[in-house]
Amino acid sequence: MACVDEPPEKHCWVCFVTEKEDRAAEWVSPCQCKGCTKWIHQSCLQRWLDEKQKGNSGGAVSCPQCGTEYQIVFPKIGPLVYFLQQVDRALSRASPFTAAGVVVGTVYWSAVTYGAVTVMQVVGHKKGLDVMEHADPLFLLMGLPTIPVMLVLGKMIRWEDYVVRLWQRHSSKLQIFSGLVPGMGHPLPRIPVEGSYGGDHLSVSRTLCGALIFPSIANLVGRLLFRRVTSNLQRTILGGIAFVVIKGVLKVYFKQQQYLIQANRHILNYPEPEGRADATFEDDNENSGNE
Repeated sequence: MACVDEPPEKHCWVCFVTEKEDRAAEWVSPCQCKGCTKWIHQSCLQRWLDEKQKGNSGGAVSCPQCGTEYQIVFPKIGPLVYFLQQVDRALSRASPFTAAGVVVGTVYWSAVTYGAVTVMQVVGHKKGLDVMEHADPLFLLMGLPTIPVMLVLGKMIRWEDYVVRLWQRHSSKLQIFSGLVPGMGHPLPRIPVEGSYGGDHLSVSRTLCGALIFPSIANLVGRLLFRRVTSNLQRTILGGIAFVVIKGVLKVYFKQQQYLIQANRHILNYPEPEGRADATFEDDNENSGNE
């Protein structure tokens, strides 16, 4: 319980040492508190300030009891130390903005580089270089970074989910395709909760990687399936369309099969041990005999 009346001798509210116990210590009364919390050792207060300021020696600290701000005085410093102190403060304030600028600049120029590589990959190396050399530099600086952005936004369009929902909604009307797709058109014992049948959730890393690698996959698929097309741009576009369609069909089929697996899920009875089952059978026979 805190005392209200001022004690006859000084009492440190941090280490609880009295003036009689430590006569050589330096005492200070830094706030408006009275009684037991009026006095404190200078060394104890210095340690307590260090803990509160956490490295910010210029930060203001107030008394936790009365709220009075402590008056902290520093010794006079020379012009060189003052200059270095101001430089250190300026660097501390500017460093977060500088770091943010570096990160933004790195991402921007990485997007520009990726866009340039994608243009050369899609339309051809020589033709891509020729197009970028004759294009307006401002147009390139604004247009090339939008290529990875548009790829990521396009990757986020999950059109397969809408096809799966339409399939599940009108599956009863598609019985003529039951021979091609197992489970189509047959009544389901239950309707699974949406999201419980293994639907791939939106992953940032998966979306980013899939979007950035898409031009390379489109170019590869175009070279494999459309070799007769002479234009590299047309071949890449056809390869991208073919890849999206093939992947979408497989993904829709996979999700529908997961939906059917969950819909036909069945929970078995708990298998009792054989000895316990025989004992239960004998008890039943005894009860029936007694009746």
